[in-house]
Amino acid sequence: MKNFAYVRATSVENAIHQASRAQNAQFIAGGTNLVDRLKVFLDDPDQVIDVSRLDLKQIESTPTGIRIGALATNTAVADHPQIRREYPLLARAILSGASQQIRNVATVGGNLLQRTRCPYYSDPVFACNKRQPGSGCPAINGVNRMHAILGASDHCVAVHPSDMGVALAALEAIVEVEGTTGRRQIPFHDFHRLPGDSPERDTNLEPGELITAVLLPSVPFAKTGVYLKLRDRASYAFALVSVAAAIEVSGERIQNVRLALGGVAHKPWRSLAAESFLKGKPATVETFQQAAEIVLQGAKPLTHNGFKVEMAKRAIKRALTISAQGGGIT
Repeated sequence: MKNFAYVRATSVENAIHQASRAQNAQFIAGGTNLVDRLKVFLDDPDQVIDVSRLDLKQIESTPTGIRIGALATNTAVADHPQIRREYPLLARAILSGASQQIRNVATVGGNLLQRTRCPYYSDPVFACNKRQPGSGCPAINGVNRMHAILGASDHCVAVHPSDMGVALAALEAIVEVEGTTGRRQIPFHDFHRLPGDSPERDTNLEPGELITAVLLPSVPFAKTGVYLKLRDRASYAFALVSVAAAIEVSGERIQNVRLALGGVAHKPWRSLAAESFLKGKPATVETFQQAAEIVLQGAKPLTHNGFKVEMAKRAIKRALTISAQGGGIT
């Protein structure tokens, strides 16, 4: 681990000021991902700014939904009565990720900023465009069973590991950030980036910006929400494919719907085309199958992950079916 300066921020403004003064600074809160990266030399900051004691832990109702402070722990969010009642797919997504000990310290903001668990990225022995732009992506022709089938590029085929992020994508969350130019709000769909020709950039945060909150808009039909996660083992495993889905059905026809996938792309993958197709259609297995085909029509599987295409289609169909029946799956 490289030596670095440690600073404890006393306020949001102080944290941003400290970050603006350093050329290579990083924020730390729970540290469940950053510390791992520091240990194996994936990150080499000159300064680490501890924001864990800032007053950003509140989870509170607003006139338009819920505001979740960026330092609220995963456990606090998953256990919050209003979130369990009104946004059950978010609670279920969180509980399907990591261990209880990690969820007790991992934060909402940190969850959104965690980096891929691609083994080629994690091991400095290998080339990786995320670590060193222009060095190559060995996963494309290597062992790529866990990698992307949607939205990838010739420069990177890694996937985003977050379960929470998939639920937030489906719920149309908004990420609130603050920086030297003030506060701004980023729609969740625009927060993470696809790799394109700059896979080293995971998000659209500007240098020195700090996540302060995640805003959940009111989505009445989210009470039927489902989070379905398919993985190699029942716990402590990243998704091969995951689906966050919520449907509002009236008179046997779909009035509204949200649909997002995890484990398939460089960012939580929401399918607006499938949502548009589903509105007004009968809530039948045949309709859900057609929607699944729309989601996966642009899939480009690699040598070892072609199974994800059919797995994703079946998972989408199942999640939509269960949501249409009232939800209730973990």
